Amino acid sequence: MSETPEITPDGRYLVVDGRRWRATDPAIPEERRAELTRILMAWRRDVRRTRGTDEEPTTRAGVQAAKVALGERGTPWWEQTDDERRARWSADVPVPPDR
Repeated sequence: MSETPEITPDGRYLVVDGRRWRATDPAIPEERRAELTRILMAWRRDVRRTRGTDEEPTTRAGVQAAKVALGERGTPWWEQTDDERRARWSADVPVPPDR
């Protein structure tokens, strides 16, 4: 059974094995967060599949786009206005092609 990661008191980071990772933007509506998480996991599977091939940069760009939409990369969500945050998570995020 996996443990729930520690969250910093300000809610901005998860702590896993002593390392801080930026938390997903808590303002993202649950349905959109779940969709973006599914997209992210699909891209991560593609990264493993394409490692060392000409397709790898494209799959890594997909991971980056999903993580930015989730607020885990790019401008920190706590430094964005509500409108900027909404625009970030509402933007189109590419999905990996069906294989």
